Amino acid sequence: MTTATAQPAADPAAAHPRPGFGRLLLAEWTKIRTVRSTAWSLILLVLLDLGFTALLVGLTMAQWDDTSAADRAQIAADPVSFILGSGFFLSQLAVCVLGVLVIGSEYSTGMIRASLLAVPRRLPMLWAKATVFALVVLVLGVAVSFASFFIGAAMSSGKIEVSLGDEGVLRAVIGGGLYLAMLGLFALAIGAIVRHTAGGITGVIAFVLVLAPLTMLLPGSVGDHIHAYLPSEAGTLIAKAHQGPDDILTPWQGYGVFALWTAALLAVAAWLLKRRDA
Repeated sequence: MTTATAQPAADPAAAHPRPGFGRLLLAEWTKIRTVRSTAWSLILLVLLDLGFTALLVGLTMAQWDDTSAADRAQIAADPVSFILGSGFFLSQLAVCVLGVLVIGSEYSTGMIRASLLAVPRRLPMLWAKATVFALVVLVLGVAVSFASFFIGAAMSSGKIEVSLGDEGVLRAVIGGGLYLAMLGLFALAIGAIVRHTAGGITGVIAFVLVLAPLTMLLPGSVGDHIHAYLPSEAGTLIAKAHQGPDDILTPWQGYGVFALWTAALLAVAAWLLKRRDA
């Protein structure tokens, strides 16, 4: 009588292999590029940045002779900051909204359940989403930053002179893209924590546009330091060619502070993602 040979139990991990990080990156890229809100937000970013750069630089140059000597000296001291800042104020809102939407929309539609089912360990999905989104915003942000600089430099020629070869200018122009990429990650982290699109957008805008003016009302050096170490205020320093007389942090120190804020929020988002239900 022949005894049947026992077969080894099937390995669940082999039957359902976990996708590698490269496949996760590809999946997140597919998600981002196939969602209409992503395309419209990126188009809005370009239009707002370039449009307001041309508008505000053009208006300033048209009124140059009527501008006070103090204001002209401030612009001439760091023209690249003036040029890039003209478009940043509103264009960064598009990045804030998109950063929240990238993950908040998955919770709103319930798609997050399918994503977590495909990636049971959860965190690789978050890191892949953050990596792809940051790279998309970085590439577009650097391109828009260079375009804004060349538009502003051409429009202000004859009043103020600035070129990429000037000290700190190239770093500041590239820094414009670095700031937008970090801002996108910052918004994504808040979206992952809040898990609600409207609430996440409100939270990001409160950090970027509302909190900074309020801290300026605080008296003395305490208020100055709190204001200087806020994420958006510290982060925008990287888009300055030179450290201003009132700046507490250098451009790279400011960007480091912004990166620490973002890393802390991403750590909180990762901790909550591991412990909360979808």
